[in-house]
Amino acid sequence: MGYSRAKRSEGRMANPFAEEYVSETEDQELVRASVEGDRSSLEELILRHQAWIYNIAWRMVWHPDDAEDVTQDILIKVITKLSSFQGRSSFRTWLYRIVANHVINMKKRRSEDDLYSFDAYGKSIDQTPDYDLPDPRTIPVDIRLIVEETRIGCMTGMLLCLDREQRLIFILGSVLGVTDRLGSEIMGISRANFRQRLCRARRRMTDFMSEKCGLVRERNACHCELKTKALLDCGHVDPLHLLFSTKEAQSVKTVARQKTEQLDDFFEARCQELFREHPFQKSPDFVASFRQLVASDQFQDILHFQH
Repeated sequence: MGYSRAKRSEGRMANPFAEEYVSETEDQELVRASVEGDRSSLEELILRHQAWIYNIAWRMVWHPDDAEDVTQDILIKVITKLSSFQGRSSFRTWLYRIVANHVINMKKRRSEDDLYSFDAYGKSIDQTPDYDLPDPRTIPVDIRLIVEETRIGCMTGMLLCLDREQRLIFILGSVLGVTDRLGSEIMGISRANFRQRLCRARRRMTDFMSEKCGLVRERNACHCELKTKALLDCGHVDPLHLLFSTKEAQSVKTVARQKTEQLDDFFEARCQELFREHPFQKSPDFVASFRQLVASDQFQDILHFQH
């Protein structure tokens, strides 16, 4: 059966974007065993990377259900191409290049409106009335979670104002702390080009938040607590079905612990830090759905699994 499950479990949450990624050898061994027909190795490979892929997808498409669909599509693409991995690059570069190509070229998702721009988003914020927070006794969950839902939902919406390539580069470089070396390999561009595109994306986000967001400048008009009740009233925030905020979630900066690029600009650094304080979402169990998928004869033929 190849790798022992105890050995495999050690690398499950290893950060694939760390400068010193310690699980590359284990990944490649799992790939070899998977191609030879060891389904448990393939499942372990999915377990190692599903949360990272899901968190990229979630920030690309906003809605968790869409992110689940996108992640599923990516994993199917990965496992059907696994035998083509030749080791010319690291496995993580090969894998996340597939992720990048998919999220940049995928069909338009429900959250991606043609009119989604920083100007339009700013106007929608201005048009949302300010109210005091509702009586906590009238809300079925902790009021702080509702405010957090507003905050994370709003900031994730800001990402949609960037085009897909800028959005992905911002997620990689500013949120997950990917270096220009690895970022350039994933995106298929030069290191200088990656830095330039990241700088532009970061500047666009910083300019908008510096003008609108009370989290960056106290004097700005938009404050999460003041917008929460209006979003509750119109149904954009549902206390019975929170999309983003959970009591148990780890923050991105806890999971992706390596230092990100030091920034001289205070507001740019503050903006980046706010995104890294967002939860690193627990991914759905793609192994369970994978088992159902590969049970079909058609998929067995594609994967050439040995029984």
